[in-house]
Amino acid sequence: MSRAMCNPAMVSRSVLGSQTSSKSVTETMSGSHEFVIKGYSLTKGMGIGKYIVSETFIVGGFQWAIYFFPDGRDPKDNAAYVSVFVALHSKSTNVRALFDLTLLDLCKKGEHKVHSHFSHSLTIGSYTLINHGSMWGYTRFFKRRHLETSNFLKDDCLKINCTIAVLVSSIDSSQLNTIQVPESDIGEHFGMLLEDEESFDVTFSVGGERFHAHKLVLAARSTMFETQFFNAMKKDDQEIVVIDMEPKVFKALLHFVYRDTLLEDEELFMLDSSFFPSLSESFIAKLLAAGEKYGLPRLMLMCESILCKDISVDSVAYIFALADRYCATHLKSICQKFSAENFDAVMHSDGFEYLKKNCPLLQSELLKTGVGCEKEFS
Repeated sequence: MSRAMCNPAMVSRSVLGSQTSSKSVTETMSGSHEFVIKGYSLTKGMGIGKYIVSETFIVGGFQWAIYFFPDGRDPKDNAAYVSVFVALHSKSTNVRALFDLTLLDLCKKGEHKVHSHFSHSLTIGSYTLINHGSMWGYTRFFKRRHLETSNFLKDDCLKINCTIAVLVSSIDSSQLNTIQVPESDIGEHFGMLLEDEESFDVTFSVGGERFHAHKLVLAARSTMFETQFFNAMKKDDQEIVVIDMEPKVFKALLHFVYRDTLLEDEELFMLDSSFFPSLSESFIAKLLAAGEKYGLPRLMLMCESILCKDISVDSVAYIFALADRYCATHLKSICQKFSAENFDAVMHSDGFEYLKKNCPLLQSELLKTGVGCEKEFS
């Protein structure tokens, strides 16, 4: 009888599969929204369970809104407390998040009233909002009689800040070893080029001040500069006189062209309410005009974004006129939307009278926008 012999080499050999790895990553996507309530005293008495709601805002890919109940939410409290909640406005289910609701100290003493979910996240975990309309917040957010004598209420105004951190879980199966690539520093290098006093090939004379620059850089950023340097201007013309711009505005223009950012000077961009009738004389308006003149749409958008933050019942008509003058379409559209939503108040503002006297066609355009929205709403 024969016996089959086993090959020792075959027995000892093992087949190893490829080794893989993965990891579960839970992260937060955070954002904040400030809700300003003007005319607090006028909201009292609107009724228990009645609320004022903020505009919707987006955090973590979901829509949210802040709800303020001046007479409280629970009938058992007999309107002794104000209630504050944040609600999910997206048509989503089981959204996990952490929340922070803060009543801001308007006397700037830093003594804010904070109701935070973040500090208890390790013990109680995140909060899950089941579906559209689900809320998180406090029925007894603040005793009303204490609120009305506190530093949180100033000039009949309250400010509530809401911070949300949406929890997002995912499986990361990429390689664990990564190389961090720093953000681009090309703007910093071009900024150094602007400060170089030796390599320039063109000089601008603006209001008695001289600014050195480089034709190729300016032409690459602006079609107007390109035309000026390579189509219209004589080759030996190395100095250009700019007569319709202030030196500080031209300096900010060059800063943007080289660095793709605005000057870091907050005072230059601040607007005072008394300045609205002469808004076109403000620094930000002049920089917007410069962006429009030299064909720099990104600079215009930056200016529009700053002006957008100052839109109010008192200012919207003046900003609307400025936006129309310099073809700032995004800003003009937002002014129209705001005017439609606050139609009666805007109609009785000084700015609306300004349009009537100085820009009747724009006043008519704003009027049609508001009337059209009112009809649609009806």
